[in-house]
Amino acid sequence: MSAEKLLTLDFSKEEALTKVFPKLPVLTSKEAGWNGIYLAYDYHLPGETPEVAGQQHGIVIFTEVPTPIGAERKLDGCLRKEQVVQGDVVIVPANTGHRVQWDSAGGVIVLGFEPAILTHAIYEMVDVEQAAIAPHFAKPDPLIYQLGLTLKAELESGRLGSQLYAETIANLLAVHLLQHYSTQKLIIKNYTGGLPKYKLQQVIDYINAHLDRSLGLAELAAVVQMSPGYFARLFKQSINLAPHQYLIQCRVQRAKQLLCQGELTIAEIAYRVGFANQGHLNYHFKRLVGITPKAMLRHK
Repeated sequence: MSAEKLLTLDFSKEEALTKVFPKLPVLTSKEAGWNGIYLAYDYHLPGETPEVAGQQHGIVIFTEVPTPIGAERKLDGCLRKEQVVQGDVVIVPANTGHRVQWDSAGGVIVLGFEPAILTHAIYEMVDVEQAAIAPHFAKPDPLIYQLGLTLKAELESGRLGSQLYAETIANLLAVHLLQHYSTQKLIIKNYTGGLPKYKLQQVIDYINAHLDRSLGLAELAAVVQMSPGYFARLFKQSINLAPHQYLIQCRVQRAKQLLCQGELTIAEIAYRVGFANQGHLNYHFKRLVGITPKAMLRHK
């Protein structure tokens, strides 16, 4: 059956998942504001899916598998029986037919991300004209497994600022997929030396001017006219921190300044510097400063 005749799945529309599963997943990234990457998680009972072709690249990650799951999977026209265990992943490129029938319950993360992420993420590092992802049946991949769990945990925490974190992980996934699941071997260029000082300062100034809102990796990379993946690598080389780590440090530093001024409550400061709530400010403040904002006020 050709991809044109298959049921089309658009990961960007949460309700589209009901074409595949009997109900909406218990956790999705719909409200997270992530750019071009979508996550759905649920604990699925034995069942089957229709054959669908996603508009986005898809990654299926098996997270809780009490006993090996027997599955019959059709992927890109090939039919295979397999035993799926925790940590296995399935790679389904965009516009590729996929259906599966399975006999045991298990927790599953489904990631979808726009094909443009591959090219936008790393166009300085590979010849993107040769970049294409190949389908893969279930196999262990510790890095994808951990990155999937990290994204799920970020959603569950409800932290504001997860857009930057999610886009950073999406870029890591893009590089990993092209290195290990490409239709042909690609050499990822390695750049060293960090950002030029004036470009680093441009990004730092931009971050500090927009601490009160969610910032994305693509947005920061655009400030210095780079691809997100290239920018993220050089930024970390420059200051030994990933962009999302530096953003949190800036928010905590601004919170310290506002606490010293004594004009706002801790809750007001949390929102002013871009944290989702006072609890998130408390968590990062104590982690980086060593004491809570309340304790700092007592020792002013």
